[in-house]
Amino acid sequence: MGEKSSDVERFASWVEDLMRDRGYDIDSPRGGGRSRLAEDAGVHRAAVTRLLQRQSLPDLDTMRALARVLGVGLRDMLIKSGRVAAEDLPLPGAAPAAGGSAGGGKRVTPAEAAGLLGIPESHRRQFVEMAEMILTVSGAQSGDPRAAYRGAAAGR
Repeated sequence: MGEKSSDVERFASWVEDLMRDRGYDIDSPRGGGRSRLAEDAGVHRAAVTRLLQRQSLPDLDTMRALARVLGVGLRDMLIKSGRVAAEDLPLPGAAPAAGGSAGGGKRVTPAEAAGLLGIPESHRRQFVEMAEMILTVSGAQSGDPRAAYRGAAAGR
């Protein structure tokens, strides 16, 4: 696969720490942590074994499943694995790197954030209303002149 052994080593150590933190027993000979993680994530045990034995990085689908079960973002998985750099996957609203632009400095709206975060349709209205309320309160406290607009938008 052409992965650098240092990337695989660093990523596998990070995943092991996450597994321990989440209660997967990978330190005792018959702890079953590897098998349980693979089962919980719905991936082949061999993919988990190859990673933890520092043989190879998992594919994208496996990383996505592991991220879900281990409670971390796929972005973090990809960056920690060395497959991409943090600047390759900027966070919405993040300041642009020198010489680059992160969406022209445009902030993500609460509705856009709901979509990016995968908030289910059944909860989006509540999410958007709560986010707008928080933005209104924090804007009013900071003297942000846009607070009045956000307050009016939340009352729609």
